[in-house]
Amino acid sequence: MINKISSKRTYRVFIAFSICMIVLGASDSLRGIFSIVFQEYYELSTTQLSIIVTMSYLGNLVFLFCGGNFLDRFNKKYFFVSTLSIWMIGALLFIKGNSYTSLLIGMFLCTGASTLLNTTINILVPAIFAGAPGLIVNVLFFIQGIGTSGSQKIVGRFAVDISYWKMVNIVLLGVSLIGMLFMFYSTIPKVEQKKETISYVHIIKNPAFIFYILIFGFYFIAEHGILNWFMLYGINGLELEYDRASFFLSIFFGGITLGRLMFAPLVQMLGVQRSVIVFGLIGGLLYIIGIAGGIKTVVLLSGSGLILSILYPTLVLMIQSYYDKECIASATGVIISIATLFDIIFNLGFGKIVDTLGMRQSFYILQISMLLFLSSLIFFHKKVKVEKVKVY
Repeated sequence: MINKISSKRTYRVFIAFSICMIVLGASDSLRGIFSIVFQEYYELSTTQLSIIVTMSYLGNLVFLFCGGNFLDRFNKKYFFVSTLSIWMIGALLFIKGNSYTSLLIGMFLCTGASTLLNTTINILVPAIFAGAPGLIVNVLFFIQGIGTSGSQKIVGRFAVDISYWKMVNIVLLGVSLIGMLFMFYSTIPKVEQKKETISYVHIIKNPAFIFYILIFGFYFIAEHGILNWFMLYGINGLELEYDRASFFLSIFFGGITLGRLMFAPLVQMLGVQRSVIVFGLIGGLLYIIGIAGGIKTVVLLSGSGLILSILYPTLVLMIQSYYDKECIASATGVIISIATLFDIIFNLGFGKIVDTLGMRQSFYILQISMLLFLSSLIFFHKKVKVEKVKVY
């Protein structure tokens, strides 16, 4: 791997991407870490607290839908720096603001910009590291996982008041400035830009489009559902002690972090599409069995994170097999932003379902979602040929 990123043209970009991934991973995890602090400081109801999560997903939707087109049309490096600047504005709102409204706006900007930056990195990797895109993208997402898990372990111990929230964001803002400096002095290969306006109609008409919406949408529910609801499932549904439920959750996301490093060479060897099928089937089956067996098989659910780890970055990489390179960012943005609606709708309705059916029965929705993800993936693999479609 070192040989592939050692040239002067690429090593600064790799460092810039790595720094940003650490910052973004840490930033994305803070919402959950400081949720109790927010509730106490701003005197929020549970509904108001849930709006923070909803605003984050709305940020994802808006930034991805609009940002993909801009990435296709403008200079890649300056687009990256501009998006990072938007994230910095959101962080400044966290630092300077003292109202619930400023918190919501900051979440919208930071989470939306963070997701767009992640997607941008995923899209740019094949152009910059052409020799090993599957390897590099999973290593970068492993680095992001270090930022996420590291912040959960370190920051989580001291997340007691709003002043610490502001201090953490000051540190992240300072580190992001270092990443921006590396990006300024980096070179990103130019992709020839088309003068024609990109047609979203043709993006949607691509036979792969609807399958990608279903694949990402159902996968988002399955993975993010664990992030947002597993603790309540473990405690209320499986009657686990808090520490025990937290342990199983940490195994799942620790596995996602570790797996991206462990399996990156294997993804490079198998290829993008074969890796998605192999890891998706094995990880998905472990996930389904882990929920079906309740307390007896919850360890399989936790362990499935290790196998599922490579799916998201590799799925994003796979989109490039079906769209022409001049429009790949627009296609990726539209696909992931629409798939985010699955997340929004699920989280808006899941609480009410829990109130009606109970947590144990409601959690089977995640199992069904994983099954639908696997079904969509298999049907897509059999029915849609690898054929890049221009959208002009």
